[in-house]
Amino acid sequence: MLEGRSCDSCLVTRVFGSSCQSESQWSFMNYRAGGSKHSLEDSEDDFRLSKLRRVSDSQRNVGLEQQSDEDDQAGQSSDSDPLIDAIGRDMSINCIIRISRSDYGSLASLNRGFRSLIRSGEMYKLRRQRGVIEHWVYFSCHLLEWEAFDPIRRRWMHLPRMPSNECFMCSDKESLAVGTELLVFGKEVMSHVIYRYSILTNSWSSGMTMNSPRCLFGSASLGEIAILAGGCDSQGTILSSAEMYNSETQTWLTLPSMNKPRKLCSAVFMDGKFYVVGGIAGSNGGIVGSNDVLTCGEEYDLEAKKWTEIPNMSPGRNPAARDGMPAAAGAPPLLAVVNNQLYAADHSDMELKKYDKVGKSWLTVGRLPERACSMNGWGLAFRACGDQLIVIGGPRTSGEGFIELNSWVPSEGPPHWDLLARKQSVNFVYNCAVMGC
Repeated sequence: MLEGRSCDSCLVTRVFGSSCQSESQWSFMNYRAGGSKHSLEDSEDDFRLSKLRRVSDSQRNVGLEQQSDEDDQAGQSSDSDPLIDAIGRDMSINCIIRISRSDYGSLASLNRGFRSLIRSGEMYKLRRQRGVIEHWVYFSCHLLEWEAFDPIRRRWMHLPRMPSNECFMCSDKESLAVGTELLVFGKEVMSHVIYRYSILTNSWSSGMTMNSPRCLFGSASLGEIAILAGGCDSQGTILSSAEMYNSETQTWLTLPSMNKPRKLCSAVFMDGKFYVVGGIAGSNGGIVGSNDVLTCGEEYDLEAKKWTEIPNMSPGRNPAARDGMPAAAGAPPLLAVVNNQLYAADHSDMELKKYDKVGKSWLTVGRLPERACSMNGWGLAFRACGDQLIVIGGPRTSGEGFIELNSWVPSEGPPHWDLLARKQSVNFVYNCAVMGC
């Protein structure tokens, strides 16, 4: 997070003005925690370049990629301004690293040099190297529409609408945040497709494909890499294969296959290793239609490039199968890792559980938030967000309802959920991912 900044951050206020300015190139929603509306017009910074006075509000509130050629030309004449030279480029970059990434859109408006620096992704690489990480929650409650929530400033932000067709819109989707990208996986008429949102350009793109396209897989990310394992191919065959994605090179690497094929599984990184937990396996060579619920997990050692099976790692039986419904009717295990401790949300009993690595068993440590409603686990998001656990969900009746974001910091004691924010929504949470950069 942004705590523990060095004295270098004192220079930020003198050189760049207040880092709490609301002017940004995000389109902010007018909601504060608790649902009350407020204006996002804060006082102007004492420091303002004369060229910024000529930039209209509408230009400032679009994505970085939408800035006009005229703005680029204006930026060229500002590159020699003493904004960087006064303290030197290295010191300036050291200051920018400590500014909230909410303000990077405003900084990119100052001149072409800042814009190029931020859009290149260099700042986020340096932030990762120096441990300056902010976690934002990205989620979708409406088809093709995504929002981001900044838990530090408690702000909602709209992402551009996804470009898509009707087939993709109606297909099952998985999502994953890795590096500075949000990936959304789905299907078009004859094939799988991946849409990639970049925070560097505030835009969506497509065309990237996995080595073995799949859906209903388990996935997790660690910095700029992510691993996807299991799932189904386009014929419905349940897979044991896995592959790694590098967001900086946008390349896929096929990994050794797991010991068991599985779909509707969950995955996490813990202690530098990748874990796949639970899911459904095909009893006849992975053929779709089986209801074999897996209770085991598998650990992948990135250095040894080897999978190891771990018995009874799933937090419990699939509630749908327990109630006589098909196993596929239930959501994958709701898992999250904070400080290398694995937690699970038991939506059927509304309990929060913690995994005992030594005893290889699950212990109940508390309750979930009271309003964490779901349908067999679907519509409820359970994620790690830095040093806290986040639960996103809420009740809805007769076409009305709302979404709540509740958080708990495990290092602060027994589970006590704090309400971060609430907004009206008639839909469940379809997809959710947390990006730390």
